Amino acid sequence: MRTLVVIPTYNERENIESIVAGILALGMRDLAVLVVDDASPDGTGRLADNLSRNHPESVFVLHRPAKSGLGSAYLDGFRWAMRRDFEAVCEMDADGSHDPLVLPLLIGAVEKGADLAIGSRRVRGGGIVGWGPHRHLMSWGAMTFSRFLLGLKTKDITAGFRCYRRAVIERLLRLPIASGGYAFQEETVFYCERLGFRIVEIPIVFRDRLQGGSKLAFREVPAFFSTIMRLRRTAVPAEGN
Repeated sequence: MRTLVVIPTYNERENIESIVAGILALGMRDLAVLVVDDASPDGTGRLADNLSRNHPESVFVLHRPAKSGLGSAYLDGFRWAMRRDFEAVCEMDADGSHDPLVLPLLIGAVEKGADLAIGSRRVRGGGIVGWGPHRHLMSWGAMTFSRFLLGLKTKDITAGFRCYRRAVIERLLRLPIASGGYAFQEETVFYCERLGFRIVEIPIVFRDRLQGGSKLAFREVPAFFSTIMRLRRTAVPAEGN
């Protein structure tokens, strides 16, 4: 199954080469990488271009003119993938938090019938390494609150390590997804559940970044909760709209 791994980047020069190398080391013939770089001032985009020149059949770069948010980066990556007839699209962080060795498990779940496979920190066997108690508590509280208000069954709604079947991406691109930042993850899960897509969660161990700075800004917190309230009032458009 031809699969594209979309990796949004902004100032990830310490990490981008190792994460792409880890993906290529899997040796999966039908797996390609798209780095979506938001004009990183640290030169991440140039490093990605070097990787593409060295691996022209498997590494690609989409340069955007400015920092425009995680959600919009993924949507641009999805459109890029659809224009090139990829059968599945994965999301993956650039900071080393996601182990490339899990990719075959996510892709395999889609090949076996899942519409969306999520690398989950919140199911048995999953976990998080490197967070303090305060961050664990905040994450658990926000997740529990939003799952309750939106009636979601998925346990890790903010997970950023995923694989989507092409049909899901095509449908999402026809929806009014409004989250430009990290709330994009909960919004796409919301739509996938409402549309009846089959979601599976595969346990992963998420490791907090070792190099570079976090891109999670304080403004993402109110955006997360405002997205919840907006989605509570959202009717999923019928097919064809």
